[in-house]
Amino acid sequence: QVQLVESGGGLVQAGGSLRLSCAASGRTFSSYAMGWFRQAPGNEREFVAAISASGGSRYYADSVKGRFTISRDNAKNTVYLQMSSLKPEDTAVYYCAADGTARWRAAVQSVAYDYWGQGTQVTVSS
Repeated sequence: QVQLVESGGGLVQAGGSLRLSCAASGRTFSSYAMGWFRQAPGNEREFVAAISASGGSRYYADSVKGRFTISRDNAKNTVYLQMSSLKPEDTAVYYCAADGTARWRAAVQSVAYDYWGQGTQVTVSS
């Protein structure tokens, strides 16, 4: 069982930056690949980025590639999403999720993830 709590969301102007954090409970955090998703009002939840259990592999949605960076600190049971050059279309609730599958698969579908946080709101003003 893994419990996830996101933080770091807020209001930022276009072109600005934010860093989201996702703190995980449990001693097995380092065995989970982690992902970030987002959901804007009226839209489906969409994949943003994923990182393997060791942190050695990463995968990004085309819409955020070059602007967002996913990272993790297994000693702190935390995964991060550094967001730069933010755009109004990045406005959404951002969720972190844990994928318990042993093999790295860069899962982009939400159904592949076993555990979810409650989300943190990111609002980018123009």
